[in-house]
Amino acid sequence: MSSLFTGLSAFPLTPLHDDAVDEAAFAGLIEGLAAAGVDSITALGSTGSYAYLTPEERAGVARLAVEHAGATPVFVGVGDLRGSRVLTHVDNAEAAGAAGVLLAPMTYQPLTADEVFELFRTVCEHTELPVIVYDNPETTHVTFTTDLYARIAELPGIASIKIPGVPVDPLRAQEHVAAIRAVIPEHVTIGVSGDAFAATGLNAGCEAWYSVIAGTLPEPALTITRAAQAGRADEAVAESERLAPLWELFAEFGGSLRVIAAIAEYLGLVPHQSLPLPIQGLTAPQRERVACVVDHLSLD
Repeated sequence: MSSLFTGLSAFPLTPLHDDAVDEAAFAGLIEGLAAAGVDSITALGSTGSYAYLTPEERAGVARLAVEHAGATPVFVGVGDLRGSRVLTHVDNAEAAGAAGVLLAPMTYQPLTADEVFELFRTVCEHTELPVIVYDNPETTHVTFTTDLYARIAELPGIASIKIPGVPVDPLRAQEHVAAIRAVIPEHVTIGVSGDAFAATGLNAGCEAWYSVIAGTLPEPALTITRAAQAGRADEAVAESERLAPLWELFAEFGGSLRVIAAIAEYLGLVPHQSLPLPIQGLTAPQRERVACVVDHLSLD
């Protein structure tokens, strides 16, 4: 099992200003994550709004991430609707010096399991970079089965699988992770996503956490990760429970993206209205609630 795909991987925003990537703000986010000691940085994930950027913008963001990450490994999202563009993004990630790529099977027309498999097979044949399987049905509208995990994980080059949030019950979470582990090669890591489920997932046997919050607020995410890695399961759960008001905002406001952007804007890390249109971000009253949670939890 590669240690490169274990621990905490932080997913930063790709902030925009006047409909262009704010390179200075993005570089500042990357430098902050590297200084905090995250295990890896994943640029151009869903939190990084990759689907809204041009190939040229994405290539530039990949270069900036690697340039400002220092010794911290950088993974780059390469998902796109068209296979040829996926390969272009892979080539640009290689040219930037990425340590791996994150592949989401994006879809407009529904994809069959065979089509999803073929996409991953094509990418694995095209590059020597390790590939992270991105499973997030809420954004991609592609649902992975355990059988599909097993098929894809056998491909040379597959290094990790980013799974959606695990069941809340610890025992059911362990059973869920164990069922995936039973059908994939030992070297392929399992990474939990859905930040509210991270402590449970790590305690249940996930080797990695692919984290939204860590891309803006790495310290509390590191607290959870390091506690779970050290076998201090209760401590990991306690820190996650402390952050419950934040998880509740994620759920109430339709996901993590708008909330984490509002936090980064409130803290002055990125410009106001940093998300790509047509995403509007949160309303003023919603932003006030986010600010209250940030202050109450001392997340600044």
